[in-house]
Amino acid sequence: MNIGVLALQGAVAEHIRSIGLAGGQGVAVKQPEQLDTIDGLIIPGGESTTIGKLMRKYGFVEAIQQFAKAGKPLFGTCAGLIVLAERLDGGEEPHLGLMNMTVARNAFGRQRESFETDLDVAGIETPLRAVFIRAPLIKEVGGNVEVLSTYKGEIVAAKQGNLLASSFHPELTDDYRLHGLFMDMARQAQ
Repeated sequence: MNIGVLALQGAVAEHIRSIGLAGGQGVAVKQPEQLDTIDGLIIPGGESTTIGKLMRKYGFVEAIQQFAKAGKPLFGTCAGLIVLAERLDGGEEPHLGLMNMTVARNAFGRQRESFETDLDVAGIETPLRAVFIRAPLIKEVGGNVEVLSTYKGEIVAAKQGNLLASSFHPELTDDYRLHGLFMDMARQAQ
């Protein structure tokens, strides 16, 4: 499995490492043409406004939307979750507008309020270690979205068909099971 990581900003190397631990081949995606050579794409954390501007500048918006429409899986983590969302709190324009959810940026507070916790995630047998850094929150989801995990009653991971999103950073731990779940989605999409 060749899993791409959008290499415009964020924890690209860490995601590539996690993909490798899960048994796949990680690829840094820097050109839209590379989307034709991969089985799935991760949009990493970073700063969603910057990622959105860079996606527009380098021609990724339409290319990634077509990638998703073709049934290939996308996985957005932290800022990547914001980039996938159809609706953003505060009236900000959506970036890709693919996933039927409303997202609030920095809902867990600033950098100093970052934390780690163990989460139950649907499809993963035992709790997963999750790192939250200036994390967004999924405020609401449409009926076609499956909630995979909550923290204190709030949605922090969800799936809609070939789209996966998490508020937290699974690439910052040695637990690669969420990347494995994403690779399973890529296998099923083939």
